[in-house]
Amino acid sequence: MNSQSRRPVAQMLEHFAESSPVSFHVPGHKNGKLTGLPEAVRGMMSWDVTELPGLDDLHAPEGPIREAQELLADAYGSYRSFFLINGTTAGNLAMILASCRPGDRIIVQRNAHKSVFHGLVLAGTRPVYVDPVWDPATQSPGHAEAALIREAVRMYPEAKAVILTNPTYYGTVSPHLREIADICQNAGMPLLVDEAHGAHFGIGAPFPEPSLSRGADVVVQSAHKTLPAMTMASFLHVAHGSLLEAERISHYLGMLQSSSPSYPLMASLDDARHYIATYTEEDLQVFLSFHEAMVGEMSAIDGLSVIQPDDPLKLILRAEGHSGNALSEALAREGVHSELSDPYQALLVLPLLKRSQDDLLREVLAATRRAVGSLGSGMETGEPAVPVTQPAITAADGPPDLQPGESAEWIDYHKSEGRLSAASVIPYPPGIPLLLPGEPVTGEKIRILHNYLSAGTVFQGTHRLGTQQILVSRQSPEA
Repeated sequence: MNSQSRRPVAQMLEHFAESSPVSFHVPGHKNGKLTGLPEAVRGMMSWDVTELPGLDDLHAPEGPIREAQELLADAYGSYRSFFLINGTTAGNLAMILASCRPGDRIIVQRNAHKSVFHGLVLAGTRPVYVDPVWDPATQSPGHAEAALIREAVRMYPEAKAVILTNPTYYGTVSPHLREIADICQNAGMPLLVDEAHGAHFGIGAPFPEPSLSRGADVVVQSAHKTLPAMTMASFLHVAHGSLLEAERISHYLGMLQSSSPSYPLMASLDDARHYIATYTEEDLQVFLSFHEAMVGEMSAIDGLSVIQPDDPLKLILRAEGHSGNALSEALAREGVHSELSDPYQALLVLPLLKRSQDDLLREVLAATRRAVGSLGSGMETGEPAVPVTQPAITAADGPPDLQPGESAEWIDYHKSEGRLSAASVIPYPPGIPLLLPGEPVTGEKIRILHNYLSAGTVFQGTHRLGTQQILVSRQSPEA
């Protein structure tokens, strides 16, 4: 029997629940007997246990959890792999903290997720931001060019690591990752990759090649985004020959992850690894047939454009004369929920199928036709936020959360050009900060912010956008 067919954690919990255990331990729901939640949730609670004899311990695994993580490493070709039960956020924080010390330089692709910037803050780093190129296909920020990374490494040879995002939220993949890995290797800088949306890349063509096999030292993946894992369930992989030691990352994961890890989350990670490791060529053909039919039928809907990014699991929809937010809302009214929308388009994440879903396909296509038909006559469409400046390298003097205190003031964002942002302003999703503390507010960013607000985008961070205000550094009397 192929060892990848095993699910050690899931099987351990299944056998334990079948033994009808009596609980005089935490958690307090006592195997679901005391909860008032519906039966669908109560049944799962028999697996929501703690570190009892025979159930192993995520922070010192010696039994089924250790075996499951070893199977994970084998499936992804890593030197060592870890289960993350606090999401990819915990993995991003751990690899950053393990690679640098307060005051160190670290080179970062600017369109990173907010968790990366939070890691820079916790580590007390001085980041060097590398702007991505604009991807015209998806109308979104794309990859960082190798030439710009090379220049950043030349300018800041003391940097302790390079952090990239691959793929982007919109499914674009860097064509330069192997070249960048060579640049980092030659400079002695570990290459850390937030591959949150690429846990399925190991399947092979037509899916992109995974970052780990293209030279990355450490890769973090959100198993819950594209594999059948529960929310907050992620993987972290350390490559063979990594410039960053696995033990250092393990040390920080022990600090960042809950001391009471969720066994259902670990079981779902075990199951997600099993799902991808046993994905066959026949399974792939099932998905590709679904994908081909989906793209073909949707492309035939009047007024709807379908864009296929590098990752076949992502589809971008644009409705002529309407914002992406309006299209997403129309789809939601028909019971079809997109992953995200922006002023220009809506993004779908397709299921990584193993069996035919003809009924699902028919339902989605019918709902999409109704949604597009309900939009009515055209209205003002959000303009794609095409940057007017070329990608650049920008060094910061400190981490991106310098506390403004009395040195900051709230002003109308329309009047903020040339001022320095004093807080993060984050469209969510995708969770990529539009403004970071210490960055100048440009006319371009004001235009992008206006487009987002006009389309009804939700924002995180410190802002008062309900009254059109952002926080900026107070000008000196001489200004």
